[in-house]
Amino acid sequence: MTMKDPSPARGAAPKLEPGDEIARIRRGAVDLVTEADLLKKLRRGRPLRVKLGLDPTSPDIHLGHTVVLNKLRQFQDLGHQAVLIIGDATALVGDPSGKDRTRPMLSPEAIEANLKTYLEQVRHVLDTARLEIVHNGDWFKTMTLPDVARLTSHMSVARMLERDTFEKRLAAGDPIAVHEFLYPLMQAYDSVMVKADVELGGTDQLFNLVTGRDIQRAYGQEPQVCVTTPIIEGLDGVQKMSKSLGNTVGLTDPPGEMFGKLMSIPDSLIEKYLTLLTTVPAETIRRLLAASENPRDAKAHLARTIVDRFHGEGRGREAEDAFVRVFSEKQAPESMEEVDLGAERWIWIVKLVLAARLAPSGSEARRLVEQGAVTIDGQPVTDPKAEVPLHSGAVLKVGKRRFARIRLR
Repeated sequence: MTMKDPSPARGAAPKLEPGDEIARIRRGAVDLVTEADLLKKLRRGRPLRVKLGLDPTSPDIHLGHTVVLNKLRQFQDLGHQAVLIIGDATALVGDPSGKDRTRPMLSPEAIEANLKTYLEQVRHVLDTARLEIVHNGDWFKTMTLPDVARLTSHMSVARMLERDTFEKRLAAGDPIAVHEFLYPLMQAYDSVMVKADVELGGTDQLFNLVTGRDIQRAYGQEPQVCVTTPIIEGLDGVQKMSKSLGNTVGLTDPPGEMFGKLMSIPDSLIEKYLTLLTTVPAETIRRLLAASENPRDAKAHLARTIVDRFHGEGRGREAEDAFVRVFSEKQAPESMEEVDLGAERWIWIVKLVLAARLAPSGSEARRLVEQGAVTIDGQPVTDPKAEVPLHSGAVLKVGKRRFARIRLR
């Protein structure tokens, strides 16, 4: 799929006073450790090295991941050097942040497979002309046992157990594997290797980022500034955006699906999504929310903006037109995927949903049928054991946004 390159015309970024830069950096940030350190670094007048580490633990990136990527892009636009660390070594260990149990260790093969699509998606948020990409496996694979001993000597067990994740698990009697202690130290050592001035991460990463300050001091470097960004709620408006919870908007989602998902968010998320997922100026967001008598207008503006960003200028308006036609006027889309069923005239409804690839599994297809989310030519099918009659051209609809046209020979 072709995506729009969001990079503006390149050249020297307009130079701002340090205080004005900090004001921009504050947008969408939660923690800034410390503002005094950042001000001191900015006053030196040289571009800062701004680090973000990403572990390729899954093949796809969703909008929740782009919150911190947008912050890194903001530093690029302010004239600083972005350093993206691909955690092919740290992914083997697994980040314990926010986890109530030990994460399974990924194989090198799984990491390599995830990395193929990861970098392609990241490049559609960041300006690749001003992006330094490194792999932390390059230095961890050459570390000796004395090197590891030196690194671990700079962290006490008592300090490690202060981490809320470990503290809760210890209190509950849940096991903590020794290798999990290595993760924050490895992430901190990354900062030493790239000489980071600033490190970015979600709020769940604050312990790791602050550990980076301590380890840099231990290795004779000036400590980095830590900037955290929020963990945003997913489409349900309650739980964090997570693929395992099914409440995500993927960067590779088709325009229509992306638009429709964003139109389904609770009204309470509109301002947060506009602030964290777009570059719409704060004043414009305030005017938009104040002027919109119907929250749907602001939500549509959000959805158009995001679709345009990842699919190209004008695709948001096209997706909106299709959305209005399908959901406001109750019409099926003009074009949809077709499922060829040969000479079938009757079919088990679960088999039909799976054949149309509108559900990932038989159990999910049954659940959708039982919930009344499956219709054929507008007629609901609610019995998961039902055998349904077919005709060529019939429209199968699952949920609010998924359609398929049936073809028979």
